Amino acid sequence: MTVKDLLKLWEQTAGGTLTADTYEVRLPIKDAARLQALAELYPRRSVEELISDLLSASLDELESVMPYIRGDKVVATDEMGDPMYEDVGPTPRYLDLTDKYLSKYKRQDQH
Repeated sequence: MTVKDLLKLWEQTAGGTLTADTYEVRLPIKDAARLQALAELYPRRSVEELISDLLSASLDELESVMPYIRGDKVVATDEMGDPMYEDVGPTPRYLDLTDKYLSKYKRQDQH
């Protein structure tokens, strides 16, 4: 999700499955001022919704820029027959952990 997508999202209202977990954070005053400005620009979005949307967009972007670090092991070949090497960087571990916690939250949501 890009910031442009966020703006479209904020123009509409969004819903989705939420966890029961809550997080409390203290913000630098400039970030708090930015959030209040966004809340005034988009009054149908609460500050908490804005924080959630911004965090989602940031995590999507973080995932997209995680470095690929080529390992020694060939895991596949591409359409040209060239070898594709395993990623030994943080991305595979991050994705595995994300799946682990996503499964946990989905199980909790079913109970």
